[in-house]
This record gives sequence, C-alpha cells and structure tokens, in this order.
Amino acid sequence: MITPEPDMQPRRRWHDLLPAMVLGMAAFLTQFDVTAVVVAMPAMAAELGFGGAAYAWVMDAYSLAFTGGLLAAGALADKYGRRRALLGGNAVFLVGSIICGFAAGGPILWAARAIQGLGAAFVITGGIALLASAYARPDERARAFAFMGVLSGIAMALGPTLGGLVSAWFGWRWIFLANIPLCLLALLAVPRLVAESRDPAGRPLDWSGVVLLTFALGIAIESLLTGGAMPARIAAGLGLSACLLAIFVMQQRRRPVPIFDPAVFIRPVMVGISSLLIAVSVGYWAVLVYLPPFLSAAFGWPGPSVGFAMLFATLPMLLLPPYGARLAKRWGWRRLFATAMLALLAGDLILVLAASGWLPNAQVVLAAAATGMLLTGIGAVLAHPQLSSAVVALVPPAQTGMASAVTVVMRQAGFALGIATLGAMLSDEGTPADYAWPWLVAAFGSAGGLIAASMLLPDHQP
Repeated sequence: MITPEPDMQPRRRWHDLLPAMVLGMAAFLTQFDVTAVVVAMPAMAAELGFGGAAYAWVMDAYSLAFTGGLLAAGALADKYGRRRALLGGNAVFLVGSIICGFAAGGPILWAARAIQGLGAAFVITGGIALLASAYARPDERARAFAFMGVLSGIAMALGPTLGGLVSAWFGWRWIFLANIPLCLLALLAVPRLVAESRDPAGRPLDWSGVVLLTFALGIAIESLLTGGAMPARIAAGLGLSACLLAIFVMQQRRRPVPIFDPAVFIRPVMVGISSLLIAVSVGYWAVLVYLPPFLSAAFGWPGPSVGFAMLFATLPMLLLPPYGARLAKRWGWRRLFATAMLALLAGDLILVLAASGWLPNAQVVLAAAATGMLLTGIGAVLAHPQLSSAVVALVPPAQTGMASAVTVVMRQAGFALGIATLGAMLSDEGTPADYAWPWLVAAFGSAGGLIAASMLLPDHQP
C-alpha cells in the first residue's frame, strides 16, 4: 500500500478547508458590513444631510430586508439549489454595495442597504446549508462551522476599527466599494470549490407569512422613528404592528409546515430564550450603532480614533466565545445567562453615567465609557453564542431547523427594533447628555433579560 508523503497531510487539510474558507469569506462580507458601517454613519449623515431617524434607517433598512429575506431564503434555496441561492445573494449584495457607494441621498442609500440585506440573507442561508452538505463527517463539519464562526467573529470585532480607517483615509463610500473585488472572487471561487445541493421536498415558501412579518416590523420601526413628540402616532403604529403580528401567529398555526411554530415557543423556557435574544439585541447590538456618535460628541474624536475605541465593545466577541461554552457546561444555563445579563446591565448603566454629565472630568468619563463598553461586550459574548445551542437542545430534532431560523429572525428583529427604540429617545442635537436616555432604554432591555434568565431558565442544561 502506498502511504502519502509526510507533507501531503497538511496540504490535504488545507484542501479540505477550501470550501469552508470560500463560504466563510462570503459570510464575512455580510457580517463586516454590519459593524464597519457603524463608525462611518456620522460621515454619511453629514455628507447626505439627514437626521436621527434617517441615521437609524441606514441600519434598519439592512436588518429589515435581511429578516424578511431569511424567511424566504431557506425554502428557495432548498428548491432551486443552495449554491445558486448563495451566488444569487452574493450578486444582489454586490449590486447593493455599488449603489451604496454612489448614493447621492438618503432614500437611495436606504434602498441600497435594503438590497444588501436581502442579498446577505441568501448568502448566509445558502452558506450554512452548503457547509453542512460539504462536510458529512461530524468532526469535519464541527471544524468547518468553527472556522466560519471565527471569520464572522473577526468581521464583527474588527469591522468598526477597519471601517473607521477606511472612512478616514478614502471616504465612507469605499466601505461599500471595497466589497466589489471580494464579491467577484466569491462568484468565481464558489462554483469551482463547492458542489450544488438541494432538497426539493423541503418546506414550501410561505409568501403571506413573509409579507405579514416584514410589514409588522417595518410599521413598528417607522412609527418609533418618526413619531417624535406624538405619542398617539407611535401608539397607533405599534398597535397596527401588534395586530399584524397576531395575524401572522394565527396564520402560522394553521399551516402544516410553519415558518414559526407557536407551540414550540410558548413554553416558559423558550419564552426565556426568546427574551434573551431580544435583550442582547437591544442591550448590546443596538447600543453598538449609537456608540460612535456618542464617542465623537463626548470626546471630539475622528473616525479612526472612534473605531479603535470600539474595540472595547467588540474585541470580547472575538476572544471570549470558548470561555462561554465552558462556563455553560460548568454553571448551567440559568447562572451563565443571568451573569451575562448582569454584565450587560451593568455596562449599560455605566454608559448612562458616562453620558449623564455628573462625572467630574473628561478622564473619568472616558474611563466610565471604556468600562461600560467592555462590560457590554463581555455580557453579549457570554450569552450570544450559547443561545443558539440552547434552542437546538430544547426543541425536537425534527424542528431544529425551524427553531434555529426563528432565533436568527428574532435576533435581527430585536436589533432593528432596538435601533429604532434607542433612536426615538435621541434628540437631533446629539449632545453627550442626550445619549443617557438611549443607554437607559438599553439597560431596561438588559434588565428584562436578567429577569427572564433568573425565572424561566433551568439550573442545568437538559
């Protein structure tokens, strides 16, 4: 029998990882654009001349389209091919990036961000499905998903810093235009390295469910951002959104293969997990959007300095995930998630203190802001990766795919609503003290997560 040369083994490992690298690169772009844009948004607002509500829509247009796209992407990818879905999503994301790079006003930028979000939904859905089919052995699949997770963590952690540098050196438009060569590389590499897969017997596409949920979220976001000093308008918008959401739940109960199965998510433990998903989105991810303008207003920093300061909030997402997994096994869910929510709550409250104007000098404000950002990052990284594992462990195997997809939708919906809610509390003046109210709202969201973790989750993992 011929044995391979000693140096063949590393080459084989690299060759085996190529599909994961290519798919991870496609996912990297969609994650990078979420956080890299955050630091450049003040420059966008200044050049294109829009205020607080329009500022929030730069992120919410992406998140809303991403949420609606996720509901349709899985069924379409199963029917027409996962690779085709990823490549189509990548092309749509590329078109959206080009339009963003040349946008001449707010409405064009928001529309282009929605195109990006729609494309990203198909990239993520197709990429995850292709990764699962490309690696049949459990150990190989685990390594491939871990590799993809590391790339996503790098994108989320370094996005603000790199986005600040690109915006300062070349202008904010190049954050989007820099996607062009990488998207083209993915279009060339994926067909050569990743085989097509499909499941014609997969779940059918529920267009009415997609429309109902997307409109429910869109109306809630718009009413929060444009209601201003008119509580009746906000109440009417939120009431209409709640009615559409109720219709969506009733419609899902009648479907044989629902997008969202209410019977799974009405159990107390699943209510707790759902509450935590939304709490992390409001208490951390939405806060991340408003940290750059707060840091600029409080300290007068330019984009690159703000980007580096954001590492206090984002670097834990890259460095600490393995420790969260170990603590989940050692402590159990209730203690882990309660600790995570307590850190998140403490960080948000310290940010309230940093913005309040009560601290004696700029050095103390800076120390408080850095501490608050670090604590929110630690709290988010302890909870965020473990929530998906908790969902998979709590639902029957036949419903794992549906439940996992719903958790992603909840994260994105919570993120979009959190941005809108925090933005509704912020005045157009944007002084440092104005940010105390958004941080306080984020703290209430984190406190809700702490209560849910303490009361609704079991002491030990099932």
